[in-house]
Amino acid sequence: LHSRVFSSFQGKNRPKSSGLLLRDGKKRIDYILVYKKSSLQVEKRCTFEKNLRAEGMVLEKEPSLTNNDIMFVKIHAPWDTLCKYAEQMNIRMPFRLIRRISSNLISSLLYFSWLPRNPMKLDKAALPDLQDTDCYTAPFTRARMHHFTINSRQSFFSNSTRSRIVHHVLQRTKYEDGKSKMGINRLLGNGTYEAAFPPHEGGYKSRHPIKTHGAQNHRHLLYERWARWGIWYKYQPLDLIRRYFGEKIGLYFAWLGWYTGMLIPAALVGLFVFLYGLFTMDSSQVSKEICDANTTIMCPMCEECEPWTLSDSCVYAKVTHLFDNGGTVFFAIFMAIWATVFLEFWKRRRAELTYDWDLIDWEEEEDELRPQFEAKYSRVERVNPISGKPEPFQPLTDKLSRLMVSVSGIFFMISLVLTAVFAVVVFRLIAMEKFASFDWEFVKKNWQFATSGTGVCINFVIIMSLNVVYEKVAYLLTNLEHPRTESEWENSFALKMFLFQFVNLNSSTFYIAFFLGRFAGRPGKYNKLFNRWRLEECHPSGCLIDLCLQMGVIMFFKQIWNNFMELGYPLLQNWWSRRKMKQGGGGGPNAETTATLPQWDKDWNLQPMNAHGLVDEYLEMVLQFGFTTIFVAAFPLAPLLALLNNIIEIRLDAYKFVTQWRRPMPARATDIGIWHGILEGIGVLAVITNAFVIAITSDYIPRFVYAFKYGPCVDKGYRNEKCLRGYMNSSLSVFEMGEAYNGSQGQTRFCRYRDYRAPPWSPAPYDFTLQFWHVLAARLAFIIVFEHLVYGIKSFIAYLIPDMPKGLCERMRREKYLMQELMYEAELTHLHKEKKKNGKRYHHEWP
Repeated sequence: LHSRVFSSFQGKNRPKSSGLLLRDGKKRIDYILVYKKSSLQVEKRCTFEKNLRAEGMVLEKEPSLTNNDIMFVKIHAPWDTLCKYAEQMNIRMPFRLIRRISSNLISSLLYFSWLPRNPMKLDKAALPDLQDTDCYTAPFTRARMHHFTINSRQSFFSNSTRSRIVHHVLQRTKYEDGKSKMGINRLLGNGTYEAAFPPHEGGYKSRHPIKTHGAQNHRHLLYERWARWGIWYKYQPLDLIRRYFGEKIGLYFAWLGWYTGMLIPAALVGLFVFLYGLFTMDSSQVSKEICDANTTIMCPMCEECEPWTLSDSCVYAKVTHLFDNGGTVFFAIFMAIWATVFLEFWKRRRAELTYDWDLIDWEEEEDELRPQFEAKYSRVERVNPISGKPEPFQPLTDKLSRLMVSVSGIFFMISLVLTAVFAVVVFRLIAMEKFASFDWEFVKKNWQFATSGTGVCINFVIIMSLNVVYEKVAYLLTNLEHPRTESEWENSFALKMFLFQFVNLNSSTFYIAFFLGRFAGRPGKYNKLFNRWRLEECHPSGCLIDLCLQMGVIMFFKQIWNNFMELGYPLLQNWWSRRKMKQGGGGGPNAETTATLPQWDKDWNLQPMNAHGLVDEYLEMVLQFGFTTIFVAAFPLAPLLALLNNIIEIRLDAYKFVTQWRRPMPARATDIGIWHGILEGIGVLAVITNAFVIAITSDYIPRFVYAFKYGPCVDKGYRNEKCLRGYMNSSLSVFEMGEAYNGSQGQTRFCRYRDYRAPPWSPAPYDFTLQFWHVLAARLAFIIVFEHLVYGIKSFIAYLIPDMPKGLCERMRREKYLMQELMYEAELTHLHKEKKKNGKRYHHEWP
C-alpha cells in the first residue's frame, strides 16, 4: 500500500506546562474556543456546547488572565470519540511496523550532495522526530482495531489528527434547531465566538540549549531547526512541518523550497547574461556609434522640447546593452525550458511526498462539504455517485446564474484595471511636457527618466491600492457562487485573485512592452490623445530600458511591501497586544503575570492566520514566477531577485507560522491545487511574450536584418560587432524641420528620427522603405519560429519526464501486495487467538 513516518515523539517529552492539559492534568486540550462574556448570543452558545457534549466532547471553561471579558472553552476529544470520527473521516493509521529505507527525498534538492559533509543538510541528530522507522497504514475501523499498532492511546492519534477530528465535529454541530443552523464558522461570523483554534504545543524558546537538553516540544524543535534566521541556508524539515501544521501547509513549503532551489541555475544564467552585457558594453558597435554621434541632430521628442544631439543618449545606449545583447535570445529559450523542467520535476517530487505522507488514496470525494453549501441546498438532495449516500445538490440553473454574475464582476474589475492604466498613460503624457519645460536644468535634461520614474511609482501605488479592493470583491463573488467544498471555494477564490492581480500587476508592463512608442506617428504628423497631448515616443535606444525600469521597481518594492505585511505587521500587532497586557488593559495582568500565562491565553494574543488560508502565500509566489518568466528577456536579473527574496521568504514564513500566528487547523491536500494549472498557463504565456519582446521591443531583429542584408558583412557572413557598422545611420530617417529651425543649432534644418522612412527629397517622401518591410517580415518569422521551436522542446521534455518515478510505482504495487498479505495474516492470527481463548473458556466451564 503506502507508508507514513511514524512519530515516536508523541510519548516522549510530553509537555506538562500549564495550558496544554485540562485541570485533571491528564486530558489533552485539542481545541480552544474563545467568546466574550458580554456577547448577547448566549442561547446559541449554550445549545452549541450542549450538542458538543452530546457528541462525546469534554468541555472545560477558563477565564482569561489578560481580559476580564474573555472566556476560553477548552475541548478534549476522548478515545471513543476519536475512534468514531476517525472511522467516519477515513483516516489512515499505522497498521504494522517494518524496517525499510525511507522514500523521503529531502536530499533530492541537494545541489552539493557529492560533498563529504553537506553544510545545507540538516543533521539527523538534530531532528529526533524524524525516524527511519516507517509503517504500513490502512483506513481506521473500530471493527479491526486489533490490527492497528496502538502502543498508547495518548499517542496513537497525533496532535494534528486530533485537532482535525475536533474541527470536523465543530463544523457539523448544530446551535439551533434546523439543518441550516450548524457550524463553528457561522458562530464566528455572527459574534457568538471570537475565535477557534488548536493550541500550540508550548513555547518556542527555551532557557537551555537544544543540543544538550533536547527539544521541549514540536514547536520548539521547529523554531530551532527551521524558523531561526541563523539557519537560512539549511534545508527544511518537511516531515516535521507536515506533522505540526498538516499536509496542506507542508506541501506549500515543499513547493516553495523546490521553486527556490530551481531558481539557482536560472539566477546564475541570468547573471551571466547580464555580466556579458556589462563586459561588452564599451565594445558594442551600436553604443559606440550613438556615443560618437556628436553631429547627428535628433528631432524634438515632445512639444516643448528642442532638437538634441544623438550623443546625449550615450548612457541610455550603454544601459540598454546590459539587457539587450546577444545572450537575450538564449536566455529566453533557457527560461522557457526551465519553467517546463521545474513543473515536471515538481510533479515527481509531489508524488514522493504524497507517498510518504499517506495521501495516495486521498481523493477529492473525501473532501468535506462546506457547511454554508449544506445549509443553502439542504432541501435539494441527490445520491453521491461515489459514496452512494444522499447529499445536498446545487441545481444547474442556480449554478449558471451565479456564475454569470461572478464572471460579470470579474470583467468589471478588469476593466477598472485598464482604466487605471489609461489614467497612468495620460499622466505620463502630461508629466512629459511639464518635465521638459522644468526650470531645474537637471530635470529638464533627464525629463524622460523623470517621466518614467514618476509614472512607475504612481502605478505601483495604484496597484497596491486596487489589490485591497480586489480581495474584498473576490471574496464576495466566491461566496456568491456557493462552492461545494472547501477546495472548490479556495480554487475559485484563488483564480479570481490571480486574474485580478495578474492584470493589475502586468497591464502597465504590457503597455510599455508592446504599445509605448508604436503609435506616436512621425515628425510633422504626430498622433495626439484627445488632440491635446502628443503620444510618448521610445528612446532612440529603444523602449527596453523603460520596460526594465518598470519591472525592477515594481518587483523590488512589491517584495519589500509583501515582506512587511507578512511579518512586520503581525509583529507590530503582537507587540501592541503585549504592551496592553503589561499596562493591565481591560483588567489584564501585570508584567509578572504575563510571563506565566497559560498556553491558551498566549495563543489568543497571537494573530490569526489569514482568512483565505494559503491563497495569499501562493499568490505572491505565482505572481513572482510570472515576473520571472514572462518578461525575462527584458530583465535577466529577475530570477536572481526572486532567489534572494525567496531565501528570505522561506524563513520569514516559517518564523511567522511558528511564532507570530496562532496554530492553523491542520488540513490535508494532495497537491498545490489550481496553482499548478496557473503555473503551466504562465509558462505558455511566457513563450509568447518573450517572443514578442525580442522581436518587437528589443533591437535584436533590426540589428540581425542589417547585419545580414545591409551591413558591411553581407557577402562575408555575420561574424562580429564590426558587421553592425553604420547600423544607427541606417535606422534613422530624415525630417525637414523647416526654415524656423534653420540655424537654431548652428548646423542644419534637418533632424533625424527612429524609423525606416524615405527622406523628404525622395519621390515618395516619408513612405516606408524596403528595409522596414524586411524588418517586419523578419520579426513575424522570428515569432513563429521561436514559438514553435520552444513549444516543441517543452513538449518533448514533458514527454520524457514521467510524472511519477518508476521506482515509486513499483514500490507502491509491492507494498499494496504486502499489505493484503499482512491483513490476511493479521486476521488469521486474531481468529487463532480468539479460538484458543474460547477453547480455554469451554474447557474451564466443562464439569
